[in-house]
Parts: sequence; structure tokens; C-alpha cells
Amino acid sequence: MSVVLYGCETWSLTLREERRLRVFEKRLLRRIFGPKRDEVTGEWRKLHSEELNVLCSSPNILRVTKSRRMRWAGHVARMGRGEACTGFWWGNLRKRPLGRPRRRWEANIKMDLHEVGCEGLDWIELAQDRDRWRALVKAVMNFQVP
Repeated sequence: MSVVLYGCETWSLTLREERRLRVFEKRLLRRIFGPKRDEVTGEWRKLHSEELNVLCSSPNILRVTKSRRMRWAGHVARMGRGEACTGFWWGNLRKRPLGRPRRRWEANIKMDLHEVGCEGLDWIELAQDRDRWRALVKAVMNFQVP
């Protein structure tokens, strides 16, 4: 899991990429736990997603990605504009190509806050309070996706 999630703090995932990560995770878990023998028919079959969730105690790969991104966003927000992360703040000055705009990293942070119910708040100001931000990161990690 650590190899797959290397650098996930800086990823700007689209919905298609999130789906591909979930598919990869399920495929990996099915390979780890192997097939299951059906009690009624006696035939071997793949494990269903619900069965995999019961067997696997680790959190969802997207939850881990989002919580790591939120934790990193707290560090970036507390650094300020004069520190070593000027590339983050100045990256918004480039001209964007034609067509549909690509999802930016900051937009992902705002979407993660929206999932937890903290939309409309200034995340940079919110991250200055470490205890509140840490509680928010835990809330993102424990948020249940249907």
C-alpha cells in the first residue's frame, strides 16, 4: 500500500482516477484473500466487496489518500507564502489551456472539506489551529462512503 500511495499528498485526482484506485484495491484484496468455497454448491467463487470489507481491517484507499492530502494541506497552509512552498502559491498564475479546466489540488481540498460538512470555510485559516485541523483530518479518514 505504501508503494501505491507514494506522493499521494500532491495528487489531484479525477473521478475516473478515484474509480481506478478503488478497482485496484479490490483486485489486490481479492488476490490476497483468494477465492471462497460456496457452502451450498461447493464451487469456488470470487469474494464480494462486502465480504472483502469484513475481512480487511485497513481503511479504504481513497480515505487514506484524502486524509494524507488534508494533513499535507495543513502543513502547506501553515508554511505561509514566504517559505519554501512558493510553487504552490505561484502555480495559479499560469495561463490555463482551452477546454474543460483540470481539477486543481486546492479544489480537491475544498471537495474533501465539503464531504465532511465544512464547506464555505477558509481552509488556510482553519489549518492554523492544529487541533481543529487534526480533528478534521480524522473526520475525513473516518468518513463512510456508500
